[in-house]
Amino acid sequence: MKLLHTADWHLGKIVNSVHMTEEQDYVLNQLMEIVKEEQPDCLIIAGDLYDRAVPPKEAVELLNKMLTTLIIDCNIPVLAIAGNHDSPDRLEFGNQLFRSQQLYIETKLSAPLMPITIHDEFGPVHFHLIPYVEPAEVRSFFDNEEITSHHTAMEAIIDHIKQNNDMKERHLFIGHAFLAGGMESESEERLSMVGGSPYIDASLFSDFSYVAFGHLHQAQRITRDTIRYSGSILKYSFSEANHNKSVTIVEMNETGHCDLRLIPLIPKHDMKVVEGYFQELMDYPVENTDDFLHIRLLDEGEIIDPMNKLRSIYPNILRLERKGLARSASLGDLQQIRQQQSKSHSELFSSFFEEIKGAPITAERKQYVEKIVTQLLKDERGE
Repeated sequence: MKLLHTADWHLGKIVNSVHMTEEQDYVLNQLMEIVKEEQPDCLIIAGDLYDRAVPPKEAVELLNKMLTTLIIDCNIPVLAIAGNHDSPDRLEFGNQLFRSQQLYIETKLSAPLMPITIHDEFGPVHFHLIPYVEPAEVRSFFDNEEITSHHTAMEAIIDHIKQNNDMKERHLFIGHAFLAGGMESESEERLSMVGGSPYIDASLFSDFSYVAFGHLHQAQRITRDTIRYSGSILKYSFSEANHNKSVTIVEMNETGHCDLRLIPLIPKHDMKVVEGYFQELMDYPVENTDDFLHIRLLDEGEIIDPMNKLRSIYPNILRLERKGLARSASLGDLQQIRQQQSKSHSELFSSFFEEIKGAPITAERKQYVEKIVTQLLKDERGE
């Protein structure tokens, strides 16, 4: 069986005030050409089809065009799940009807967690579609108060799968989460840490022939080649400037052994970080001057209106930085920023509370704050 693994389309994304729909349409047309060339037996989209719970009209139209072409014109089964950016309720609309057309979209945990089974010449292949879920949702689903983190939530899901399936057959897992050891970038929304760590140990997936994940935007393996993030289809922040975007082709034999190939996706406009002195950049333009650029000027003296002057040559500058001035930030400030970024929502509020009140927050109040944060996260996702 041949599979195409992709994820993190983020349709409707806005990067530095630039709507990315045209860029996404361009690269998704490449994806369609890859589908026609490779003729996979199914296509996997491992979450974050949209960038936000209420996507713009253009994003909805683009997704509708892609899915219609895949299902109707190419006659290829599509297996997709909701990511942390997607609204489960909106993606769920019509999914029972779409199943008759081989479009399978899982947006919520629903009993009895049965896999989608597709047959090849060697027999059945079972696909377990597990959308992004908060630990509280899994705790309620299994009625298990010991589920307090993303890891324990996933552990309960995997245990349920193992207990209700013959794992000697070929099983694939499709998920959207943060596996421990994965390399992240600035454009990924931090997962909830209410009640515990956002990380999941990859050892949970040892019984699956292939594990297709979404969420992290860099294509990468986690502990073994067959536990993979396909990465996003485009660079969505300058922290991804050195990424090579691609889709993953998986060819599975009768024993479940997988051979993998990465097929690159080439953007209409690349996203690059360029360093140099102002006059050099004006006199000797870099290659592909219409790419999306973050320019770091090395000059220390005063420059009059550098942005407008540079834009006469580089029309798509999204960010301009004076590197010499940026160095003025102290190491202590940067370390403090990193520490704040690693804290959970409730930990940040606890720090704020203590700073304002001069005393630590009580356990009762902290529990109340965690409940509010959990509800806000659900509301943000349109649940």
